[in-house]
Amino acid sequence: MEPGHWPSEHSDALREYFIKGMSYAEIGRQINARFGAAYTRNAVAGRAKRLGLLASAPMTSPSIVPSLPSGACLVSPHRSALPNLNLPPKSALKPAAPVKLRCVGVQPRLISLVELAPGDCRYPYGGDKDEEEITFCGHPRQPDSSYCTPHARLTRRSEVASTRVAGPVVLRLISAA
Repeated sequence: MEPGHWPSEHSDALREYFIKGMSYAEIGRQINARFGAAYTRNAVAGRAKRLGLLASAPMTSPSIVPSLPSGACLVSPHRSALPNLNLPPKSALKPAAPVKLRCVGVQPRLISLVELAPGDCRYPYGGDKDEEEITFCGHPRQPDSSYCTPHARLTRRSEVASTRVAGPVVLRLISAA
């Protein structure tokens, strides 16, 4: 038997068992026993879908949780029914508030990289869209910084976080193979 090919007798048996209300797993076991085939539950479900049997009566397979002879269940009663398991949280369905961008109060000169002097601010602008040119602020920069005072504030952490003393940085050499 070729993979994906169902003889007409097997498809007829699938329809017959489907009408009886059997689960896909049970249909697979019955067809396998009757014809000596090796169909999985998923193969039966896929074939049923291709035959159009799903549109008339959707089927669900039985639970995979075993039950005890006393009728008790191995799963706690709090976890037995999760009604909204695949739904996103309600907060995800609300529209997001518009993001307010930080403004530094400086009008950038928007100069190209080749026009930058050694003492100019290198804060970049543009380049977000395809083939959009990247330009730079160009105002006089702070000593020991690549940016002017307003842009340096944007690139640094808040004042509270900057008062924290950073520990030593350990660098590790690796060989490039």
